[in-house]
Amino acid sequence: MTARVLVVDDIAANVKLLEAKLSREYFEVLTATNGPAALALMASREPDIVLLDVMMPGMDGFEVCRRIKDDPTLMHIPVVMVTALSDASDRVSGLQAGADDFLTKPVDDVALFARVRSLVRLKMMMDELRLRERTGSRFGVAEPTSSDLETQGASILVVEDREAYASNVLAALQGKYRVELARDDEAALHAVRTTAFDLVIVSLTLNSTDGLRLCSQLRSLDETRNVPLLMITDESPSQTQRLVKGLELGVNDYIMRPIDRSELQARTTSQVRRKRYEDRLRSNYQRSLTMALTDGLTGLYNRRYLLPHLAALLESNNSSSRQMSLLLLDIDHFKQVNDRHGHAAGDEVLIEFAQRLSRGLRGIDLAARLGGEEFAVALIDTRVDEAVAVADRLRAAIADEPFILPDGQTQLRVTVSLGVAEARSDDSPAHLLRRADIALYRAKRQDRNRVEAAAEADESMPSTGQPVAALGPSPRN
Repeated sequence: MTARVLVVDDIAANVKLLEAKLSREYFEVLTATNGPAALALMASREPDIVLLDVMMPGMDGFEVCRRIKDDPTLMHIPVVMVTALSDASDRVSGLQAGADDFLTKPVDDVALFARVRSLVRLKMMMDELRLRERTGSRFGVAEPTSSDLETQGASILVVEDREAYASNVLAALQGKYRVELARDDEAALHAVRTTAFDLVIVSLTLNSTDGLRLCSQLRSLDETRNVPLLMITDESPSQTQRLVKGLELGVNDYIMRPIDRSELQARTTSQVRRKRYEDRLRSNYQRSLTMALTDGLTGLYNRRYLLPHLAALLESNNSSSRQMSLLLLDIDHFKQVNDRHGHAAGDEVLIEFAQRLSRGLRGIDLAARLGGEEFAVALIDTRVDEAVAVADRLRAAIADEPFILPDGQTQLRVTVSLGVAEARSDDSPAHLLRRADIALYRAKRQDRNRVEAAAEADESMPSTGQPVAALGPSPRN
């Protein structure tokens, strides 16, 4: 995973060292030597994460962080304070200013890179939700969601099997939150299946089970897939690799023993607020857009949603230098299904087709039904070669298993042709769709049930059939 990292430090040697280390890990690095310069740079070239020194002349790191988090256009960007300050009070001040983490120099490189990747991954997921909400607001069916949400009364599960450690955590959180204690993995898994928690705190040094394995299980369950996880571990070299592994598994945050109560409260507040903000985004998005912007038959997005969302994706990709690819899919000989078996059978094929399509995609990708038997998929952060591989996997998922008609007996072999185009910096939604449409038409001409990628020669080809971007149904079959 790549990302654009902004390094802010008034000492040139520190900037050069971090820049070199990050560049070796294939991050794109921006640098600034003071707070005002960092804020100005962020306004023109938005980073994915900020590594921020605290002790700088003029505007210190705490003030820079506060200004970032007070700016609605920047507040979603993760901030990690990397500083020589080591007192618990300094960490709390940084977290209260809005920092996502506070690392004390010298920082272990492996842990730093794992933390950067973890925060960037979480930001990408949040960006997709925010982007979908903005798309909805363009239709006037969604209002922007505030991130300043109350955390009082949140439900928290603490998994700890040592009495002294558990008592310390409970004492720090009880009163403001509803806290439940689980002493082993079995009790924890039972608890999350019966109660909706806003945060799960897991000790990595459990005597009864492997805390990392429990974190992995929690990340795989539907009930806790989107619930933030906070690890508690010991500050020792032997725990560094386990900490890194936890971040790779999707753990959101961590705290070291001996636990400072104020720091635990600050990290808890941050994670609960983020969870409620994400829940509000999901709820607002679902409530506002489902009826207006989804296809009533398949449940996928419709063409009304696709074009403005493609425009937003292209704008986002251009500002972040990421790739995005578009697939166009057309069911082969679909008219024959309707003619031979009736429109009810055709509808069942479309519903099953959409379900297979959805199962083959990631949560951040977007699938839409353009109309009739034609579909589109936007693959986020995906190069054309990767998109071709995804397209062929989808093609096989359709062709390799027969479709069962409503009578429960009739089986149909259904195939699909796909066109693939990678977004370019000068693309409009209409132009990107046209290039994918030409590739799809080429797949149709070459015996169907195949994948074709857009080629440079397509630029000079005349449009074939009805242009997809014109919102008219395609004549291909």
